[in-house]
Amino acid sequence: GPLRVDQRVPETEANIEDVWDVKGWVEKGGAWRPTKCQAVSKVAIIIPYRKREQQLKIFLRHMHPMLKRQLLDYRIMVIEQAGETPFNRAMLFNIGYKEALAFHDFKCFVFHDVDLMPENDKNYYGCPTAPRHLSVAIDKFQYRLPYQAIFGGAGAFRKEDFEKINGFSNQFWGWGGEDDDLYRRITAKGFKLTRPGMAVGRYKMIRIFHQSAKADPLRFQKLKDSQQRMVTDGLNSLKYRVESVIERPLYTKVTVDINPLANTKDDNKLLEQLVTRTN
Repeated sequence: GPLRVDQRVPETEANIEDVWDVKGWVEKGGAWRPTKCQAVSKVAIIIPYRKREQQLKIFLRHMHPMLKRQLLDYRIMVIEQAGETPFNRAMLFNIGYKEALAFHDFKCFVFHDVDLMPENDKNYYGCPTAPRHLSVAIDKFQYRLPYQAIFGGAGAFRKEDFEKINGFSNQFWGWGGEDDDLYRRITAKGFKLTRPGMAVGRYKMIRIFHQSAKADPLRFQKLKDSQQRMVTDGLNSLKYRVESVIERPLYTKVTVDINPLANTKDDNKLLEQLVTRTN
């Protein structure tokens, strides 16, 4: 049912373990599975991350008890973008997908912003029958869906469905556009996305002052060719370097270096030319 979102920031991650009695049941790396029954879903929760330490602490404290109550076999993966290049949320989701599979043969994936806290534990984070947009009613938008063609905030996919749409685009550097692009990929493949009811899909956004990401100036231009681009831009064009993988008590942290120059559209054009020549 309805959940209260505690917006106080825990002092330390150890403080979350002690005060919230998480120690002893969450495995190292932020994983858990029920022991007295078979989990219905094996889920990786993927969080794109850079310099959001306070939100992350609140998120971990809020989410672990909820995911446990839903009897999921899960792991929380935090994918941190190193350096100062523009933030690429969508690419971090793709990387999280690949890196999660190195730990476990997950069947479903929840792609989730770190500052969104579900307000109802009936909002199920297990395997959906079709791509599922979870965060339909956020307090920032007066608990309304801003527009129909959106798939932002938090969403769930089965592994095979995410592969079918070639994941997210890697082209969106900076804020905005990647969630609309994702919606277009989903509909282009004929999926009918699902959403919970507004009372169940409620979320609180944790606002803590920080420098906000700059908008991607080319986002509208990129959205025009979403469907054509999805064939060559996504999971199959991903380039990154893992700097470290650390299994912390409450989550697995993967720090990656992603270079915009190695992930430009020109690379895809070159790839297309090579494919054309070799076929």
